[in-house]
Amino acid sequence: MKTLIGGAVAAVLGLIGLSVWFGEFLQLLAGAIPVMLLLGGGLALYLGFDELKDTWKKDDNTADDGAADDDAEKYKQEIDELKKEIETLKTEK
Repeated sequence: MKTLIGGAVAAVLGLIGLSVWFGEFLQLLAGAIPVMLLLGGGLALYLGFDELKDTWKKDDNTADDGAADDDAEKYKQEIDELKKEIETLKTEK
């Protein structure tokens, strides 16, 4: 109950203060908006650059995966050849 009464009193005082100092409030708002835009733009630039770096890393990893796939195919072929050679050696005995 104390919180409800305290909140109501704060809201009324805020409304009265806003109506009394409305010009000063607009001045403060006019000064705060460019700062918020600068900070928000800087944050967006940082996050965009970070995401771009992640995509560069992902592209590098996919290139490495392609080389690994080629190696895997080479080893599979080599294993198949060795299996055939083993079979031929078994049949000779």
